[in-house]
Amino acid sequence: MVRILLKPRKAKPFFGRHPWVLDSAIDRIEGSPADGDVVDLCTDRDEFIAKGIFNSKSRIHVRLYSWSAQQQLDDHFWRQRLQTAWQLREALGYADPEGAARMVFSEADGLSGLIVDRYADFLVVQVTAQAIALRPQIVPMLVELAQPKGILLRAERDILRAEGLDLQQGLTWGVMPDGPVEIIDKGLHYRVDLSDGQKTGFYLDQRENRIAAAAYMNGRRVLDMFCYTGGFSIAAAVFGKAREVLGIDSSHRAITQAQANAERNRAANVRFDSGDAFDALNAMKASGEQFDGMILDPPKFARSRNSVDDALRAYARLNRLAIDVLTPGGILVTCSCSGHVSQGDFFSMLMSVAQQSGRDIQLLEQRGAAADHPVSFTCPETEYLKCFICRVL
Repeated sequence: MVRILLKPRKAKPFFGRHPWVLDSAIDRIEGSPADGDVVDLCTDRDEFIAKGIFNSKSRIHVRLYSWSAQQQLDDHFWRQRLQTAWQLREALGYADPEGAARMVFSEADGLSGLIVDRYADFLVVQVTAQAIALRPQIVPMLVELAQPKGILLRAERDILRAEGLDLQQGLTWGVMPDGPVEIIDKGLHYRVDLSDGQKTGFYLDQRENRIAAAAYMNGRRVLDMFCYTGGFSIAAAVFGKAREVLGIDSSHRAITQAQANAERNRAANVRFDSGDAFDALNAMKASGEQFDGMILDPPKFARSRNSVDDALRAYARLNRLAIDVLTPGGILVTCSCSGHVSQGDFFSMLMSVAQQSGRDIQLLEQRGAAADHPVSFTCPETEYLKCFICRVL
């Protein structure tokens, strides 16, 4: 067995079961592992810590999967991990064959580098680690477990580069869906583009937050910024009984899909437009346009630790513009999916916005991702989504 020996005083996080071993923590390698090989992680004093998979091309040189010296990372191991993840979602009530759910959430399910989302009869697999990409048994096991019509592979370009991966996105097993796949989410119908949409096609992590936000929108005129395919907008109109909803997104394709989703759910009081969020809010402020409800669900502003300060400035600017067009007593639903921005950072940003704007902001609810995106206490990076529901005076 190849052994990876850590530098002195670097072992504590891994005894604490954090799964990422950076190259900077490694002192030496005993043996000549190929990328994808199983290795033992040991302290500088030669104590066993965990078993993981090696990747020389990534800053994360080893991803850890088992803290038992006797555990083999064999077919039984991978099948058991997948089954455990599946059983959790079934127990949570996410087994509706017409619905959608995150069935595997990477580190949170002990499967670092693997995300699996189910959309009705199809699975979308997102690979974020070479360790998983080199495990040929994963797709056959997913077929056995879920019996889908097809499995599609998705991967982000930045992650492929960071992991030294060369993957072809698209159909991995079975048949391609004939156009967008329709799902039913909380009684609402959405058509989801699995091959070209954001993330794996739909923001599954905001499922419960859309319903929670809608509860505050009764009778209000609502602006849904970064609306994508209309999830928050349609929920506000149908469940929240909003008086009027305007959704804005920079993607013309997303806006077309959002309009089709609104029509499918008979949400006649919702309209959509394409445009840049900052430009649109500036124009509304200049014209004196006002809203009683505001939803901000922007894309990831911080893609690394080095960009956190810039991201916080962007969040502050966005939220300041939003409350400038929000009436007194208006509801602000503001979100961040940037994992490098902590809840504390986000709270402090809103505190600064309140101080600088002269508007009191009351935090009514502090929410995260839906339960099919569990948070692992040994890998805090799995807590990434912030959703604050606020009242602005």
